Amino acid sequence: QVQLVESGGGLVQAGGSLRLSCAVSGTMFSINAMGWYRQAPGRQRELVARITSGDSINYADSVKGRFTISRDSAKNTVYLRMNSLKPEDTAVYYCNANLSPYMGAYSIDRWGQGTQVTVSS
Repeated sequence: QVQLVESGGGLVQAGGSLRLSCAVSGTMFSINAMGWYRQAPGRQRELVARITSGDSINYADSVKGRFTISRDSAKNTVYLRMNSLKPEDTAVYYCNANLSPYMGAYSIDRWGQGTQVTVSS
């Protein structure tokens, strides 16, 4: 069974920085992509940043130039470095992994439990 464990959320003042980590464990054939999504109260979950196994990266426009996604494939871990944080970045951040459970299988999505990021003004 695949599990995603997130860490690194917390409370920070506007302009500050945080780094989120997400480690994937369990039995799987491959990880195709990993990403971070966030959901603020009363809003839909939205993509923040995503990185594929080929290191193709995309960011939400609202975080470009401030957030950096990276991965350590040897550790099945993805990171999100968040700089110049704004109050509007406040949300629960969820890690996502798109993976193939075995060779030839359709890919599936797995989610972490979420970690709260709160940015005070």
